[in-house]
Amino acid sequence: MSNQQRGVFVFKAIALGVLLMFGSGCATTGSDPEKDPVEPMNRGFFNVNENLDKYLMKPVAQGYQKITPKPVRSSVTNFFDNLFYPNVILNDFLQAKFKQGFRDFARLFVNTTIGIGGLFDPATPAGLLRHQEDLGQTFATWGMGQGPYLVIPLLGPSTARDVTDLAPRTFLSPLFYIESAAIYGVGALNVINERANLLEATEIRDEAALDSYTFTREAFLQRRKDLIYDGNPPAEEFEDFFEEGTDADLVE
Repeated sequence: MSNQQRGVFVFKAIALGVLLMFGSGCATTGSDPEKDPVEPMNRGFFNVNENLDKYLMKPVAQGYQKITPKPVRSSVTNFFDNLFYPNVILNDFLQAKFKQGFRDFARLFVNTTIGIGGLFDPATPAGLLRHQEDLGQTFATWGMGQGPYLVIPLLGPSTARDVTDLAPRTFLSPLFYIESAAIYGVGALNVINERANLLEATEIRDEAALDSYTFTREAFLQRRKDLIYDGNPPAEEFEDFFEEGTDADLVE
């Protein structure tokens, strides 16, 4: 896939999210029809993703985990986290988290230089902790509703608001600007490594959940709420998570 094709894919995904968000009106995290108005379509995509995972991604990830030492997998994870970290820094500043933004810039610099391109993480022991910020969280802090829950083919769970992060995440990555066949191998390594990191979590889900789709949806939405509030959601917001509510009054 060329850079132009990847860009077209990103914009189509964002357009889908925006259309669904405005088409559904004020969708919230209330009852199922409100937060998941396109559930039949989502379940269809979820089943496609689950079958692809069952017969391809999970076996490959298990094989990768078996033959790859844990320190090597950790370095691969560090490398890709560092590679996409400019998107975190951008959203730090968009959310007016200026102190955190400068510290995250320092983290990127330290791990890119001393950490040899991000393979190692000397920044964390130095007190420059890793953060997770994205455009979906930024829009939430600006007062935008999350829109309907979405399952994106091949990519998994999202919302109309969160899918917008595909653009900056893609365009701020150095990989987007590399025209080489080797880039496909690098991208495949990222996907396989990420899937390997989730093996334990998905096994727990499969053992505990009566309905994997609902379990995945609720876990994803709760995790997003936690990220928006930086791990400290107001008690009333947390209690109302499965009831009708909005993201209007968010912390900075």
